[in-house]
Amino acid sequence: MSSDLIGTTGVAERYASALFDLSIDNGELDKVTEDLNVVREAIEISEDFKRFLLSPIFSSEEQAKAIAKVSEKIGLTKTVSNFLGVVALNNRLFCLESIIKAWNEMLLSHNNEVTAEVVSATGLSSKQLGELEKVLTASVGSKITIKEKVDPHLIGGMIVRVGSRMIDSSVRTKLERLKLDMKGAA
Repeated sequence: MSSDLIGTTGVAERYASALFDLSIDNGELDKVTEDLNVVREAIEISEDFKRFLLSPIFSSEEQAKAIAKVSEKIGLTKTVSNFLGVVALNNRLFCLESIIKAWNEMLLSHNNEVTAEVVSATGLSSKQLGELEKVLTASVGSKITIKEKVDPHLIGGMIVRVGSRMIDSSVRTKLERLKLDMKGAA
């Protein structure tokens, strides 16, 4: 079961927005961001924790109690601890990864930043990343944060995603288009 199921995005955005507004009002934006990064890392590191979040077996009360203990153990702020308790009581822990992702997107927007996902066949040099960042910043008009991924199946070139826009200049895609064109000509 994935936390990116259809329908969870809207729920995640509402929860993230509520926490974001509360964090700004309380002047805790940086601390809440740190806490959510700790929670995200815990989800990535611990398969047991991830299974717990996704499990329908536990009641909302059991989940809230467990989350309170985990929050205390890892030293989360009261704001984040209470927030996670509300999420648990509302049976929405399965959305937690999506909530954190939505939070990070709101934070980038708040800081006038945009994330660009760059997938290339081989890792890009720091010079290439710098040039790409300059071009994307000029194009988008916001500060760009690049998340780089390597996919050797692309053969060459790259795929760049910024928001809902995508530029695919990979060799794999060009070969697939050529194959389709050749089939159409036959």
